[in-house]
Amino acid sequence: MTQQKQHKWLPYIMVLPAFSIMLCVVVLPVINTVVKSFCTKDGAFTLDNYLYFFKSRESFESFIFTLVVSLSVMALSIVLSFLLALYLRFSKGPVSRLLGKLYLLPRFMPGIAAVYAVMNVIKDAGLIHRILLAFGIQYQPGLIYDIKGIILCNLWFSVPFSAMLLSAALSSVNDSYIESARDCGCSAWNILKTIILPLTYKDIIVSATFILMGQIGSFTIPYLTGPNNPKMLGILLYQQTSTYMDYQRAAALSVLMFLICLGGAVVYIRANMREDVWENTSLHTAKKKTSRRTAQGTRWGR
Repeated sequence: MTQQKQHKWLPYIMVLPAFSIMLCVVVLPVINTVVKSFCTKDGAFTLDNYLYFFKSRESFESFIFTLVVSLSVMALSIVLSFLLALYLRFSKGPVSRLLGKLYLLPRFMPGIAAVYAVMNVIKDAGLIHRILLAFGIQYQPGLIYDIKGIILCNLWFSVPFSAMLLSAALSSVNDSYIESARDCGCSAWNILKTIILPLTYKDIIVSATFILMGQIGSFTIPYLTGPNNPKMLGILLYQQTSTYMDYQRAAALSVLMFLICLGGAVVYIRANMREDVWENTSLHTAKKKTSRRTAQGTRWGR
């Protein structure tokens, strides 16, 4: 009996260290941030910390600017990385093998060094301008300190990450499925629509969710390449804490950023739930068909 009680508490004792770390590092700071977001500097309850970001024109424009940048980077990253993953999966040439070895290289470079490298290429006096100037062409890209520069630099980081996830998803697509569809006369578009996308859409949603969450709170790239106004929410949060020393508004902004990211998480959870419902429905339908065929076979046997 005593040994059974010890085994009953053993799983909880083993989980306790990890749970304690998560409680101290994640849960308590989140609770403290939420509580502080509803307080004034004197500790009184208020909603002004939230209303400020919707009443202030600069802050509201920063919200819209962040959403535009985040959704643009997410959409472009998914499209480009999916095309790259398709090429790496179904192409057997030397170029695809070379790209398969090089496309992950940006993931192993320090972020700030990579941003400066991209800036030295696309800025008005960068490498593109100097190469064209050698041929007598005066051209300034005008990509830095603008929304285009933020999107371009973020794509440099996001596309390899998303392509890595989608390549792993496409590797699970059996070649026999593709060959059977081609033997039946299916076009490339029909194969993509009826075979590849249904088998990889979950990984596409995962990649899109991770990219969206990373863009909402990004700081380095918008700080170095973005405009002064409007600005990304990460820069706005930094200003609230370092410049204005308004930790209550910073807490409210943190909660708002969390709610935006929560929207992407909800989409991911709903996609998983739909897949579970589809699997259960398909399994139930298959069981009904099997039982019906069994009943017909028994009737014919009689």
